[in-house]
Amino acid sequence: MSLPSPRRRRVRRALLTALPTALAGAALVAATLAATGPRLAPVAFANQSSPNPFAGTVPWVDPYSDAARAAAAEPDAWRKAMLEKVARGGSADWIGDWTPAPRQTVAQRVTQVTAAGAVPVLVAYNIPQRDCGLYSAGGAHSAEAYKAWIDEVAAGIGSRKAAVVLEPDALASLDCLSATDQARRYELLSYAVTAFNRYPAIATYLDAGNAGWQPASVMVDRLKKANVLGARGFALNVSNFGWTTDNVAYGRSLSSRIGWKKFVVDTSRNGLGPAEGFEHWCNPPERALGPLPLTPVKDDLVDALLWIKVPGQSDGECSRAEPSAGTFWADYAIGLAARAAS
Repeated sequence: MSLPSPRRRRVRRALLTALPTALAGAALVAATLAATGPRLAPVAFANQSSPNPFAGTVPWVDPYSDAARAAAAEPDAWRKAMLEKVARGGSADWIGDWTPAPRQTVAQRVTQVTAAGAVPVLVAYNIPQRDCGLYSAGGAHSAEAYKAWIDEVAAGIGSRKAAVVLEPDALASLDCLSATDQARRYELLSYAVTAFNRYPAIATYLDAGNAGWQPASVMVDRLKKANVLGARGFALNVSNFGWTTDNVAYGRSLSSRIGWKKFVVDTSRNGLGPAEGFEHWCNPPERALGPLPLTPVKDDLVDALLWIKVPGQSDGECSRAEPSAGTFWADYAIGLAARAAS
């Protein structure tokens, strides 16, 4: 699945969805929804006793990824080895307004990944007013268009196991929206959680920013209003560089206030932790690949470490002469690999 070359954000990230099932009674759910903000129809709590969707699986490594294709074409032996190191980690598949025929595209990808013994990780990235109009601006043109798109993505997965990471940055960056638009965003995210819940083998993780963005109390409130109680859990550090330990501690703080929900952490570029200074989130120099996907973690709240961001894809122009968002940047990818632990 490739991302578009226009000015929209072309970022391939991964999307985690795995096994949420409904258990709680309708009265309890209705009371929770009333206390946490406007929603669609009440949905049951995802079953926290359901198995970790990634248990017993292998990471998905796309043989035709940007990094794999760049490695195949690279004549220099050292550069080739670094690109192969990036390619071996795999990544998630980002889907959005650039994805043609989302139901068919998603269905084909899920078939391909499942056949390899892996869990498809999809990143749904099409929320209206995406990225506050910045490098990844775009998204569905209306609430109804978004709902229809979500329904198509969910149907493309169907009854098969998958993980969906739902709308990176949509909650953490909520402050850029008016009160009316914030309410609409909560309603759309809640709709998406409910739509994926119709298929019990899908595990949905609402994006919750990262340990260095919003205070835990703020993010807990936003997650509740977006119906995290109906999801498998939440995702942290997507496309960011925060230390794994910091994000696990932050995730535990969130989880303790939302029913001990499970979470996943993006480790694609956090091998040397966060950068300092202006636009520290946008192609910062001297960063490194982090722990490989499905590296074991001694924490029962962490479903998986994943490479959700595609390592080597640009975050944007960043006020410098850099590739537009989503463009694979071989030199940056090589740097990430060269500085990473073996």
